Amino acid sequence: MQNSETMPPRERLFRAQIDKFWSGEMGLTLLTLSLAVLVFVITPLREAGLPGRELLESVIVALMLYGAIAVKQKRIITILVIVFISVTAVVLGVGRLHPTPFLHQVGSVFATVTLLLYLGIVLLVMFRAGPITWSRVQGGICAYLLLGMAWASSFQIVEQSRPGSFRFVTAPADFDQLISKLTYFSFCTLTTLGGDVTPLSPIARSLTIAEAMVGQLFPAILIGALVGMAMQSHNKA
Repeated sequence: MQNSETMPPRERLFRAQIDKFWSGEMGLTLLTLSLAVLVFVITPLREAGLPGRELLESVIVALMLYGAIAVKQKRIITILVIVFISVTAVVLGVGRLHPTPFLHQVGSVFATVTLLLYLGIVLLVMFRAGPITWSRVQGGICAYLLLGMAWASSFQIVEQSRPGSFRFVTAPADFDQLISKLTYFSFCTLTTLGGDVTPLSPIARSLTIAEAMVGQLFPAILIGALVGMAMQSHNKA
């Protein structure tokens, strides 16, 4: 990681602004709200053929890039994460302009890895040194949403590579409907609510079981970690 004292003044100012943005409430708040709107509003409406997903996804990509820069890690890792996020955005964009099964499949793979990488970034922002604030709680919500979206993308990979891996009450007519139905199924599984989508293939069932288990363990571990940090901060005070 480059020392801030050796950075050019303009880069140092830019870095300071990003750190301020993410160390307060604003960064995780905007990202959490954007993800919530994408999952619970835009994606279901997209199934009905209504536009609006592209603009919100652009905002989310910008917030992801800002967050990747804000996390203090080795420069090479930061560059790789930024490149991966950018390539994923390009592949998904090209896949929408020129929809082909291959581009959709590659886009789903890149999206899954990017969401998992960014889940790690959000957790690093959450658990860095400092007092326990509302921003950290929002980070937990954001991480939970990213987890559900990553699993939805992995379900897309399975269904695209092995059609019929999932049984739907109404078969998806296009890729947007597939995204919507598997996102719905992912969050139903993550919260162990169940749903009307049924995994049929062994890999689909294995992923479903794994997500259900993570959905139970993740909040408990997250809350325990935050409580531990709060107690440690209180003892130091």
